[in-house]
Amino acid sequence: MILSGRTALVLGGARSGKSAFSERLAQTTGLERHYIATGRAYDDEMRERITRHQDDRGPSWVTHEEPVELVRTLRAIDAPGRVVLVDCLTLWVTNLMMADENIAARSAKLAEQLASFEAKIILVSNEVGLGIVPENKMAREFRDHAGRLHQQIAAVADEVFFVAAGLPLRMKG
Repeated sequence: MILSGRTALVLGGARSGKSAFSERLAQTTGLERHYIATGRAYDDEMRERITRHQDDRGPSWVTHEEPVELVRTLRAIDAPGRVVLVDCLTLWVTNLMMADENIAARSAKLAEQLASFEAKIILVSNEVGLGIVPENKMAREFRDHAGRLHQQIAAVADEVFFVAAGLPLRMKG
């Protein structure tokens, strides 16, 4: 598939292939590739995951690590001739929750700012609302924040994809 619009949301479950698909989508643009990593390495396993993702991408990507100030970082690196891949929104929501930030306000700001960027933007996120209702309040709040964010981004994105078993389904665009 080819990225035809300026903004895309790529959703999928854990290990669905959404990140690999998003990276291929970015490569099809032929533009200078930038990657915003929102994950934080709190333990050895997460450090290994981050290293593996960096190795898989290779040196053709400019990586920016930003766990909280996503809109500010997007603004700082925005330029025509670039594609920016944000991986991932659910880790960003987690970081906002841990920092006791106003997630509704941050989500709304991201959604409203997307149209103003000159770079092509690909946002990756875990679809977490397809399983059972989480047993604890914080997990339910996380699921609800992520679901509302996905709806806001999907409403303004030019394209939306859902990836399962490595297979992308175009949902919008």
